[in-house]
Amino acid sequence: MQKTKKFSIKTRSKVLERAKEETFDLIIIGGGVTGAGILLDAASRGLKTLLLEKGDFASGTSSKSTKLIHGGLRYLKQMDFGLVHEVGTERAIVHDLAPHLVVPEKMLLPLTENGAYSKWLTSIGLMVYDLLAKVTGDDKRKMLNTKEALKKEPLLPVKGLTGAGYYAEYRTDDARLTMEIIKTARNYGGMATNYTEVVGFVYGTDNKVSGVTVKDFVSGQNITIQTNYVVSAAGPWVDDLRQTDKSKKGKRLHLTKGVHLVVPHKKFPVQQSVYFDVPDGRMMFAIPRGKITYFGTTDTNYDGDKENVLANKEDVDYLLNGVNTMFPTVNLKPKHVISSWAGLRPLIHEDGKSASELSRKDEVFESKTGLISIAGGKLTGYRKMSERIVDLVAKKAKKTHKKELNNCITDAIPLCGNDFKKYKQVKKYTLKLTQKLKAENLTAYDAWYLVSNYGKQANQIWNIYNELEPGESKLRLGRAELQFTLQHEMVTNPIDFFVRRTGRLYFDIESIPYLWNGLKVDFKNALNASDEELDSYEKELNNLIKEHSKF
Repeated sequence: MQKTKKFSIKTRSKVLERAKEETFDLIIIGGGVTGAGILLDAASRGLKTLLLEKGDFASGTSSKSTKLIHGGLRYLKQMDFGLVHEVGTERAIVHDLAPHLVVPEKMLLPLTENGAYSKWLTSIGLMVYDLLAKVTGDDKRKMLNTKEALKKEPLLPVKGLTGAGYYAEYRTDDARLTMEIIKTARNYGGMATNYTEVVGFVYGTDNKVSGVTVKDFVSGQNITIQTNYVVSAAGPWVDDLRQTDKSKKGKRLHLTKGVHLVVPHKKFPVQQSVYFDVPDGRMMFAIPRGKITYFGTTDTNYDGDKENVLANKEDVDYLLNGVNTMFPTVNLKPKHVISSWAGLRPLIHEDGKSASELSRKDEVFESKTGLISIAGGKLTGYRKMSERIVDLVAKKAKKTHKKELNNCITDAIPLCGNDFKKYKQVKKYTLKLTQKLKAENLTAYDAWYLVSNYGKQANQIWNIYNELEPGESKLRLGRAELQFTLQHEMVTNPIDFFVRRTGRLYFDIESIPYLWNGLKVDFKNALNASDEELDSYEKELNNLIKEHSKF
């Protein structure tokens, strides 16, 4: 298992102090999954690499996806066989890298009269999907008749249902995946900081980018960092940085908004994930996860504030209508929505194409100044996108700096928390942890939560728990988790903890007020926060809860 190094606010200040004095081989702008992947790839090949994120890690698109590592069945309809093959193959690789975090998830594709997929096309499509994605064993597709489909999912409508396709995908937590990639990169010498915004570029006498000017939001200082190469993996902000570099020419981004809604699982008790038709001809996912079921997504053009993307009434009505049409007995209403998230897809603009028709392929832009930018792509393809970027940097380093790099090895680097040979071992470990937790009046859900978020790092959290003074078990476990993330995951404020590190804003929103009240003193001491700062954090948390749940 990859070691879990110290990665705290103190680490952050040390990295920035070093950065003032050193010249890097590569600076990465953007701490989403693509930037994290580039950091791991570059560092593991021997490049001195620094990642700079203007907010928190994964605070943009990489915490707002459908949270699936999937092969993109929809791309078969667009005849994009190359993309299906690449991301389909990547699913199995990423699962092996973190089987606790990228978990098998059976997917049901209901077939209905006049639906988007006919039975014959679905059978052929899923067979091609299996071949392109190299699916084997029990994960191979099955075609179900109406009776079998209803047995798998009783919530489906009897009227108009003609059967279903049944196939395999993988579910993840995108923010947790991003965090573990960054932590793993640090074992290879990669460096990363959050809340450090690149506000300008430094150019050499040849007018090539030779450094960046950075604003550190924690200290309030501006610093300059020297580097040989700069890669922008800033997602929706890629064009903003190209504008700063005065190189925004040719192709440009086309931002679309994707919204997901969360309801209690008991209100929408799907038995497995479902990929289903909605009235306008698009498709949606409904995915059970612990206590909740979430569903989405929308795909609409967006030109608003990139820093504050939220679901609106139109989004909510659209998604509820989609669910209620396919699952008429569920009868979801806005009052049943307990949380939501909304994010932006940084797609590449194509004239005449609607939001849903735009390609999900990634593209690389290279300016005359040497700034390299990457946009587009999918969560599933983060590793291959990273490989293409580092291959490009390696070619430049060989030519300009006579630096010879090895080929990509990230397909064989287990992520932090992974000490499992197979997924069966994850289940076995979870059962053992469940027994330990039950002795402390904790639940099977608590054990599942710890393992699915942290893998074998749950042992470290459990050790912290046992070192704490006795107290109410749920709060004590929350305190142990907070201490772990403060020490090892660069939590800089309570929002980092409740939103990105733990996912509670989305998956367990009702636990936040209780934990916040119980952990105030811990935050105050760890962050050296004043009472006024604590009040400000509390207001921000309350606003987040309201914005994401009040419809």
